[in-house]
Amino acid sequence: MPLEPVDVVRVLLFNTMDSIQIHSEFIQLNQLLKLLGWAETGSEANDFIDGGLVKVNGIQELRRRNKIYPDYKVELDGQIVHVVAGETES
Repeated sequence: MPLEPVDVVRVLLFNTMDSIQIHSEFIQLNQLLKLLGWAETGSEANDFIDGGLVKVNGIQELRRRNKIYPDYKVELDGQIVHVVAGETES
């Protein structure tokens, strides 16, 4: 199930060049690429994934909506981000 815009705001609290903190159990891969600014649109994110350009934990990932959990590492075009857990909302 895709996140609604208000949920996306809750997911992203802290973003640096090498880590992103999420406040939910997981985030979908294509949504993560958009949030990081690595893709301008969902279609572009999907194209990167479909083209085999994205790696998750060092392995090529072709599933657009792959669930990305804390402690995963995502890579695209030499950029690597580490997903870290934030405090979850009560």
